[in-house]
Amino acid sequence: MVRSRPSFTLGVEEEFQVIDPETCELKSHIQEMFGEGTALLKEEMKRELHDPVIEIATPICRDIKHAREEIARLRSEIVSLVRRNGLRIGAAGTHPFTDWRNVPITSGVAHYDRLIEDLQMIARANLIFGLHVHVAVEDNDARIAIMNAVRYFLPHIFAMSTNSPFWLGQNTGWKSFRAKIFERFPRTGIPDYFGSWGEYQDFVNTLIVTGCISDGKKIWWDVRAHPYFPTLEYRICDVQMRIEETLCLAAFFQAVTYKLWKLYDANQGWRLYRRSLINENKGRAARFGLDGKLIDLGKKVEVPTESLLLELLEFVGDVVGELGIEEEIGYIHEIIRRRTGADRQLRVFEETGDLKAVVRYIIEETEVGVAVA
Repeated sequence: MVRSRPSFTLGVEEEFQVIDPETCELKSHIQEMFGEGTALLKEEMKRELHDPVIEIATPICRDIKHAREEIARLRSEIVSLVRRNGLRIGAAGTHPFTDWRNVPITSGVAHYDRLIEDLQMIARANLIFGLHVHVAVEDNDARIAIMNAVRYFLPHIFAMSTNSPFWLGQNTGWKSFRAKIFERFPRTGIPDYFGSWGEYQDFVNTLIVTGCISDGKKIWWDVRAHPYFPTLEYRICDVQMRIEETLCLAAFFQAVTYKLWKLYDANQGWRLYRRSLINENKGRAARFGLDGKLIDLGKKVEVPTESLLLELLEFVGDVVGELGIEEEIGYIHEIIRRRTGADRQLRVFEETGDLKAVVRYIIEETEVGVAVA
C-alpha cells in the first residue's frame, strides 16, 4: 500500500502573562490595547479565560525556519504593543505570586462563560500558561496511530519544558506546577489508546451526544487529534521564556511525529504502553524536570532524564536533516547546560530571595531575541 507523505507543517501557540512592571503582578489588559492588538494581528492574537492573558498563534508554517520567522514577528508585535501601554510580557507556566482570586475573568465571551458555569472554581483557578504545537498529519488513520505511539515520548519532551515552580508566592517543589493545576480539569493528561480513527470518532461523538462536551475542543489532552484541523496538537508543555526554547520543543514534536509516521508507513510500530505507566513518567517530569529519572518502560529500569533525552535525539536523528531542523533541535544541549526555565527561576530566587526579581528575570528572558518597536 502506497501512502502519501503528510506535510508535517507546523503551528505554534504561546500564552503570555501581561505584567505591571512596577508591581510585577499580573495586570488586566485595557480594552483599547487589546483592540489595537487585534486590529494589527487579527486572528493571530486571542483572548484567554483570564483577563491578563494574551495568546498568539502563528499561521500554518511550512517548516521550522518559517515558524522561527512567525514566532519572532508575533512576539515583537506583542512586546511592542504592551510596552506602548506601559506593561510588559512574561512567559512562564505560572505567575510566581499573583493570586488567581484577584484576577478578573474575561467578560463577554460565551465560551468562557460556559466554562465557568460548568467548572466553577476549578476554571477560575486555572491561571496557567502553556505552549501548543500543531504538526500536520493529513491522514486520519495515521494521525491516530501516531497519537497512540507518541504518548510514550511526551514526558521526555515535557521534562525540558518545565517552567512553573512557583504558585501563590510559594516554591511548590515541582518544576511544572502548571501541570498539577491543569490536571484538575476533566479530559486532560495522557490520552487513552484508540484502535482506529473510527473508534476515536465514536468516543468523541459519545461525549457530545451525552452532553459531556459541545465539541472536540473540550478534550484537553496532552496530545490530541485536533477536531477541526488535520493536526496532532501537542499541549503538554509550559510556555517558554526564550524563542529558541520554543523552537527546540517544536522541532522535537515535528521530528518524533515524522519518525513515527515513517515506522507506520513501513508497517512497523512502536510498542504501546498503558496510560497509567506513561503517567508515572509525566509525574516525575513535572516534579523534577531534567534533574530526575524517568522509567525506560521497555527495560523496566530508571534512567536519568537527560540520558533518555539524548537517546530520543538519536532516535529521530535520521529525520532531522530531512526536516531541516538541525539548529533548532540541537538547542537541547543549551537547555541541558542552562537548565529549564524552572531551574533558572529557582536560581534567581535563591540568589535574591525576591519573587519580584524572578518576575523581572522572566520578562527579560522573554524579550531575548525580540525586536522591540
